[in-house]
Amino acid sequence: MYLRVVSESLQPEEISARLGTGPDEATAIGSRRRPQSPPRTHATWSRHVSAAGGPGRPEDLEPGVLGWGPEFAATLGRLAASGDADVSLVVVQELTDPEDPRQKGIFLGAPLLAWLAEAGASLDIDQYVYYDCDDQRGDGDPGR
Repeated sequence: MYLRVVSESLQPEEISARLGTGPDEATAIGSRRRPQSPPRTHATWSRHVSAAGGPGRPEDLEPGVLGWGPEFAATLGRLAASGDADVSLVVVQELTDPEDPRQKGIFLGAPLLAWLAEAGASLDIDQYVYYDCDDQRGDGDPGR
């Protein structure tokens, strides 16, 4: 899970100045992914959320976001309201075992939703499925 701020007019250092803190990772307007890639038309500013003990479910990561505090949410909200940037919380879910109940569903608590609303943030859920959907029995044999 990570917080992402995207701007077509502000560079990462300007976003940091507006937020009063730096990112874990950033890309600048005009930078390139590879030398042959076209220049980026927007900047990104990201802060990662982690849980003690490694990757966790979204509800395991909520305390990390809430720990950033209501003041940070309000500052993000002012930035988003200015129209200079878009703010989103990105939840990345990897599905590797259709039988694992911990990989099913995403629960976000009311305090996190309130924090996101204060931050003017959208919710972006990226799901990656890493198992064979044709294997309906779950035994590795697609039944052919």
